[in-house]
Amino acid sequence: MEKGQKITKLRLDVSGQDEFTFLGLVSAEPDYKLSLAINRKLKLSLRHADPAIIPNDSPDELSFSRYADSSKSPEIAFSLFSNRSAGNVLIKKLKNVDFILTIHDPESSVIISEIIAGLREIKIITAVFNLDMSTIKDKNLQLLTD
Repeated sequence: MEKGQKITKLRLDVSGQDEFTFLGLVSAEPDYKLSLAINRKLKLSLRHADPAIIPNDSPDELSFSRYADSSKSPEIAFSLFSNRSAGNVLIKKLKNVDFILTIHDPESSVIISEIIAGLREIKIITAVFNLDMSTIKDKNLQLLTD
């Protein structure tokens, strides 16, 4: 650096970080029926995707089903995770929730209240909760955002 040259510092705005919304769904129906009902009501294209896999102490890994859709727009992605698998729970603090719907929308263009209202109209969904994942400390939480 030359003598007398000014150093310019730039501050990057990170407020536009990737935004995730987490909705907890209670339903007694299997994942494929729930994904079909959500597809019809919200006009999505949730399709079976790679499951969330957790290494286990036993030789078998725990696998939690996942349905994903990113066809609405390249920036917005929806994923439906089963919170239960073979008597195990993906997010232990949410043991009363059967499914977790994640919405990745960095621009916050999706109106969450409309999605919740639409989900509550689906007969096979018993309850819908807007989850604050910042209060939940669970090692499996990263599987929902990958």
